[in-house]
Amino acid sequence: MAGNYIISVDMGGTKILASVINSREGIIASLKRPTEVKKNKNTYIKSLAKIINDVVLEAKLKRSQVKAVCLGVPGSLNPVTGVIGLAPNLGLKNFAIKSKLQRLIPYPVLIENDVNLGALGIKYFGVGKKAKNMLVVFIGTGIGGAIVINGKLYRGSSYVAGEIGHIIAEEGGPKCGCGNNGCLEAIASRTAIVNKIIAEMKRTKSGILYSYIKSSEKIKSKAISNAIKSKDRIVIKHITEACNKIGIALASLTNFMNFDTIVLGGGLIEAAGDFMLERISSAMKSNVMNDAGKAVKIMNSKLGDDAAIYGGIALAEEFLGVRV
Repeated sequence: MAGNYIISVDMGGTKILASVINSREGIIASLKRPTEVKKNKNTYIKSLAKIINDVVLEAKLKRSQVKAVCLGVPGSLNPVTGVIGLAPNLGLKNFAIKSKLQRLIPYPVLIENDVNLGALGIKYFGVGKKAKNMLVVFIGTGIGGAIVINGKLYRGSSYVAGEIGHIIAEEGGPKCGCGNNGCLEAIASRTAIVNKIIAEMKRTKSGILYSYIKSSEKIKSKAISNAIKSKDRIVIKHITEACNKIGIALASLTNFMNFDTIVLGGGLIEAAGDFMLERISSAMKSNVMNDAGKAVKIMNSKLGDDAAIYGGIALAEEFLGVRV
């Protein structure tokens, strides 16, 4: 196969997704595997190297055709040094992932926050093409955010801008993976919602998802979506509460930053986006200033998991001057 490509890797809390992509052909090959980082960090690095090498083989590429590997990390990091500061849902802290992975593969390695990568994908390849000032929020295992100002990704003074999941939404609230209490992520992420659903269903011994609890099966986004469609009272209650919290946070940020576009993505939005968008929008409109509210459009990402994958194209051009 002719042409040059990058490998984009979405390091999710529950899965690793690796794709071969360029801007002309789009995604030509992908592999998805479970995340097992908490078992052993060295094993995790080897599993990253393996999925990268395997997806290159899957696409039948020569080594020279792969111009970069771009990692989307769910947490704070420094894209220049390649060190993860804190990725709570992966259990990684002060972890030099770039240098460790670079020893195992022959391609240049870049790292970026996964939602920042998603924002780059949305800005250059998705619904955000016309956006000037945009907030991107991904709701899944955690809650991540990214900011685009005047058409450019804004990383902040120490590369951690956009961490909406760690806004304090409830003083003295539940403990978050970051170490603080009451973060939006600890209250309104899929993980937080599922914990609340499990607690109530265990107490009442009722609900469509109670069978998952009895069999110790994980409750994923698709199961939540099915429960919503079946009008399960407990699930709808906790999802609605989370949507209200998210909407209020979006209103506060819109008042502060005057965004023209807010894009929602992530696993829970992909599964239950229509239900959630309506409720998040309603809560936001009830709490946003009139002039700020008039200026902003709120929408679902159309790229799904692929947003961060496409974002790797822009990252490789920014840091390496590579165009694929």
